[in-house]
Amino acid sequence: MLSTPSFPKTLNPSFHLPFLAMKDRPSLSSHGAIYVPPHHRLRSVITSTNSTAPVSAKFRENHTPAPPTTLQTPISANSRFVSAYDDVISEDWSHREIELPSLPSGFPNEVMVEWKRKFTMLLNDKSKQELISREKKDRRDFDEISVLATRMGLYSQMYSKVVVFSKVPLPNYRYDLDERRPQREVSMPITVFTRVGAYFEEYLNQKSRINKSFSALSFARSSSDGSFGTDEGLFVQPEPLASTKAVVEKICWQISLQMRDQQQARQELPEGRKMLEFRSNLPAYKERETILSVISKNQVVVISGETGCGKTTQIPQFILESEIESVRGAACNIICTQPRRISAMSVSERVAFERGEKLGESVGYKVRLEGMKGRDTHLLFCTTGILLRRLLADRNLKGVTHVIVDEIHERGMNEDFLLIVLKELLPHRPELKLILMSATLDAELFSSYFNGAPIVTIPGSTHPVRTLFLENILEMTGYQLTPSNQIDDYGQERAWKMNKQAPRKRKSQIVSTVEDAIRSADFKEYSLQTQESLSCWNPDCIGFNLIEYLLCDICNNKRPGAVLVFMTGWDDISSLKEKLQTHTVLGDPKRVLLLTCHGSMASSEQKLIFEEPEDGVRKIVLATNIAETSITIDDVVFVLDCGKAKETSYDALNNTPCLLPTWISKASAHQRRGRAGRVQPGECYHLYPRCVYQTFAEYQLPEILRTPLQSLCLQIKSLRLGSISDFLSRALQSPEILAVQNAVEYLKIIGALDENENLTVLGRYLTMLPMEPKLGKMLILGAIFNCLDPILTIVAGLSVRDPFLTPLDKKDLAEAAKAQFSGAYSDHLALVRAYKGWKDAEIDLRGYEYCWKNFLSFQSMKAIDALRREFIGLVTDIGLVDSNTTTCDTWSYDVNLIRAVVCYGLYPGTCSVVHNEKSFALKTMEDGQVLLYSLCPIQCCFCLVEAYQKEMLIIT
Repeated sequence: MLSTPSFPKTLNPSFHLPFLAMKDRPSLSSHGAIYVPPHHRLRSVITSTNSTAPVSAKFRENHTPAPPTTLQTPISANSRFVSAYDDVISEDWSHREIELPSLPSGFPNEVMVEWKRKFTMLLNDKSKQELISREKKDRRDFDEISVLATRMGLYSQMYSKVVVFSKVPLPNYRYDLDERRPQREVSMPITVFTRVGAYFEEYLNQKSRINKSFSALSFARSSSDGSFGTDEGLFVQPEPLASTKAVVEKICWQISLQMRDQQQARQELPEGRKMLEFRSNLPAYKERETILSVISKNQVVVISGETGCGKTTQIPQFILESEIESVRGAACNIICTQPRRISAMSVSERVAFERGEKLGESVGYKVRLEGMKGRDTHLLFCTTGILLRRLLADRNLKGVTHVIVDEIHERGMNEDFLLIVLKELLPHRPELKLILMSATLDAELFSSYFNGAPIVTIPGSTHPVRTLFLENILEMTGYQLTPSNQIDDYGQERAWKMNKQAPRKRKSQIVSTVEDAIRSADFKEYSLQTQESLSCWNPDCIGFNLIEYLLCDICNNKRPGAVLVFMTGWDDISSLKEKLQTHTVLGDPKRVLLLTCHGSMASSEQKLIFEEPEDGVRKIVLATNIAETSITIDDVVFVLDCGKAKETSYDALNNTPCLLPTWISKASAHQRRGRAGRVQPGECYHLYPRCVYQTFAEYQLPEILRTPLQSLCLQIKSLRLGSISDFLSRALQSPEILAVQNAVEYLKIIGALDENENLTVLGRYLTMLPMEPKLGKMLILGAIFNCLDPILTIVAGLSVRDPFLTPLDKKDLAEAAKAQFSGAYSDHLALVRAYKGWKDAEIDLRGYEYCWKNFLSFQSMKAIDALRREFIGLVTDIGLVDSNTTTCDTWSYDVNLIRAVVCYGLYPGTCSVVHNEKSFALKTMEDGQVLLYSLCPIQCCFCLVEAYQKEMLIIT
């Protein structure tokens, strides 16, 4: 919650920013021209022509620092116009016409003497071109040192953590000095290089002929039609490059032959023959010829393969091997999408291993901020979002020969969006092949969507799995359920979650969905004790105690093998892990290796689940539905399924999204069960009755039907796909019209779309930030107004769990600890102060102690810190800030400015609180529409409402 300054009644919600008298960054570009800060480049285009009202005198008085050094150079009549997007002013304004700022009086003279000596040596040394320093103090003093360098005729530039002084002008980016180069690197197909080489060869031949034919001519007027210029000054229009195609085909043929020979050599090795023997036992391999034949004859193919058939690892290999065998390997370019990062990484590693290669050669992967691929990569595994971002720059997917969309049954937002785009692309790319795959697929639905595409079904090869539902588990083990032992222990920090499990008059969605099935179920064939346990079963609970009992029983009495436990979210995973670590058996590292797997974890931590434990140690993995598909933990024999997963649901009528646990589908339950029988016979324990399973939907509701559509609408406009509503009407299952209208209206209000549904400048920048539009807007505003550091913390804090903890038995102490940070009645500013204190404590290795004393979540603070680094990389990559981010924090100390940026970034999520004897109603400022009503004080977070009932609130 945030208390904000008063706004005039005429507040316009569109993105019209006043021209603020901010302190410009005075640094010079490497070639001596005047530097225009990124926020100035944006300012002229973001500010509306009809929004020229001056800033109030009070704002100027409080916020305008000393004016920057002005340039006295007049603009001549023939000076060129400088665009708002230009990095530099015209070269006519050279650095020689600028009066350079003098050094600060307090700057150490010995430092300048030392640098003067270094520059003199550089100028005298003809063999050296530049001087590079990675010292932190040199980066800190870069502005002063660069002044000296300019005076001595040198050029200077700062690249992230490196400063360079050179005799020649320096570029804005140096790949050799970029620590993140592997993540930024773009690999072009070999055909691009061959085409360029052919063009150069043809040009040189033409140049030679021209020199012989026109040697008598000394010069000619230059033309403006793109012609080539000779040494003599003659410009001629190039002839059609008739031989280019033949040259390219010849080079590709030679590369393809080399690829075929290498593949055959690998397959003839003992390791290659052994791997081929293993692969030939998979059901997918038995259908190899059928699959390749159908793909060659059809542009779209739907493949439905049962769990364990090997489709994810084999089918991409079949296509690549077939193309290489047919001497078409050089032109082959396969993209295989996966729904999750860990899937893309683990599958690519497995495929590279099966091909006898290192990852990054012919097989690679690319996920957000991470990747491993090279110039010879012909099979790329990536997340769906990565492919969509490529479509932003390359709508026709030039050079791509095959697109494989795996696990299509999950029906994520990106997957459904991708299908619409690909369906419209296919007529324009008749040579492009599209393969849709899944383990549990409504094949007919996808086939009909793609005009009757053929369906190939691959039988599964899982080992038998013994399936036990709750009534079977209770009967077999003799475990007895009571109302008390079903309450899940989340610890004092999350005691409110325990209170939610208590019986209530108003039933949760989890309970109301299955209560009729439980009431009508017949359990007479089971013992009285089992019937009594089932009668008091609480669907709202996960069953921590029962899971602990079953895990202990497996460790003591069952055969060796890993255990995979499916949970709903991180709170459940972390709380159960803490509980198990206190157990005498399950907490013994000599007997049990306890691991977790969650989407928010780092890739390196997620990969730990694939490692085999030491002999005599049983591996237990606590995971969300991330472990349902695509990834295979080879040694899993036992699966515990709680039957729930967290899903985002969206009420279009009230325009309110929420993330809640819901029952999974039958398809998901089938997938979870299949994890136990991948490598040997297994057992699956469903922690819910069979009658509840019968009520599950066949398939999961598509994400496009249950989530807000703002980000999707921005993607549609960024790809220039026409009207948003028309485009979404062509989806496999179209979202509600009201949901689309709400999304479009929201984007117009925040200024991302104009009245004609076209992207504004803000909208274009938001499409380059993979986050919620409101958070992306806040980041952009923070960069423009030079208060980026606190805004980074706030945006990161709004993207993770609330770091402020409130134990039930220490509520007063926790609130007092939070109050010391939120002096201005602002949760957002409290977060900024808490994070700053934690960072200071981390320097002295007291971060955990700091969190414990101030009732803060250490994991949340670590997550905020990681997200901050990710976000600063994003805004740097899109050009909003420079590598020297300290210049973007000129106004980070100004609390009022931070308030305004947060409020404007989260607009229209602002509201007023109307106090009533019986309820509270939250109304928007502009139109008075009631957002939330009939809320009791407890539901409306009474402690906050009481503190802010006369203030404005921000709903986040």
